[in-house]
Amino acid sequence: MADIHPFRAWQYDLAQVGDLSDVVTPPYDVIDEAFRSRLYKQHPCNVIRVDFNREEPGDTSPDEKYRRAAGFVKEWQAEGVWFREKEDALYVYHQEFDWEGRRYCRKGFVGRCRLEEFGQGCVYPHEQTLSGPKADRLLLTKATKMNLSPVFGLYPDPETKAQTILEKAIVGKTALEATDYLGVKHRIWAVTDHAVIDQVRDALKPQPIFIADGHHRYETSCNYRRWLIEQGQDIGENHPANFVLMMFVGMDDPGLAILPTHRLFSGLPDLSAEDLKAALGSNFQLENCGSGAAGAKEAWEMVTADGGQDVFGFGTMKDGQWLFGRVTDASPMKTLAPDQTDAWRGLGVALLHKLVVEHCLKRAYPDANPTFKFPHILEEVIEAQQAKSCQLAVLVPPAEITHVQEIASKLEKMPPKSTFFYPKLLTGLVFNSLE
Repeated sequence: MADIHPFRAWQYDLAQVGDLSDVVTPPYDVIDEAFRSRLYKQHPCNVIRVDFNREEPGDTSPDEKYRRAAGFVKEWQAEGVWFREKEDALYVYHQEFDWEGRRYCRKGFVGRCRLEEFGQGCVYPHEQTLSGPKADRLLLTKATKMNLSPVFGLYPDPETKAQTILEKAIVGKTALEATDYLGVKHRIWAVTDHAVIDQVRDALKPQPIFIADGHHRYETSCNYRRWLIEQGQDIGENHPANFVLMMFVGMDDPGLAILPTHRLFSGLPDLSAEDLKAALGSNFQLENCGSGAAGAKEAWEMVTADGGQDVFGFGTMKDGQWLFGRVTDASPMKTLAPDQTDAWRGLGVALLHKLVVEHCLKRAYPDANPTFKFPHILEEVIEAQQAKSCQLAVLVPPAEITHVQEIASKLEKMPPKSTFFYPKLLTGLVFNSLE
């Protein structure tokens, strides 16, 4: 049973900071050092100073940046840069964006979700997590005692019942607005009507929640609650640490877009198209698509037109050629991934990393040690081929929401970088206190 609660959010006071666009950021895990420096310069109260504070000269330990982040929270709250809403609310959240010539508007709402350990309730992960980011986020949570960024949760709602209730409640209301660095427009409205909130909560009660993005943040919240208990604190049923800030989006929302995550391979020998055919030929049917940018576009059109998970575009850097490949023999997957379900073994990313990398390429080049980069946009792949910055590029079909639901509901986790839910949720629209 999904237990959704409203909350009194901390928010930026626009009278103090001006344009909300100047103080919000994307999640920390998509920000490189150059972007972080730009955000530092963009506004003295940009949330980057809290969510992703940098090390400074003279720091005596790595923990200084977390103490500095907590200092900004206290300072901004005391000075009114952040204010706290007077009433509990759910926050309707719209994201308007363009992708490949089409206009989308993803609609959801932000609230608090009661924490459950994975496998013990109705909240399901779909991707694996890493220990390093969780350790970093836990140190930040201990210091700030805040949820700074929402987890992205999906729930089944074919009739869009919950969101429709909220959309009616915001008619005629003015939204807070921000535009991010990619041109995505973010709008948010507070809904405080308790009757409306109760209707939404009731609509979601029987539904499972599948985490689309923010697995590290969710697990960090569980770890933080566990840490408080270990410290001897009394964590009653409604203590704020029993909840996590979450964005809820219906799986049938027309603005929900799962985009591909392609692969750029380094650490391989220089490959030509003929070399790749020799390596993959016993497991793939391969078709020439041309060379350069035109070949890449042709291969991607063939992948998207097919719509399956067992097709790929392969680009070889040595000769600039592109191949369209279809799996013809996936039988090694049962040996390569014996503990996974057929649904998992049929994913494009699973076929790529198990069948292509661990079976075919390992067989052909046993001494190779491939590493990966993960571009989302075809133009990035084309640029990499032109620069010959890798040995092999692979265009990967995106997983669909049905794959996420089927695999996560069986308590399996997809391989890393299986899904890319675009756009990212902004950090800085609302904050949830854990005190």
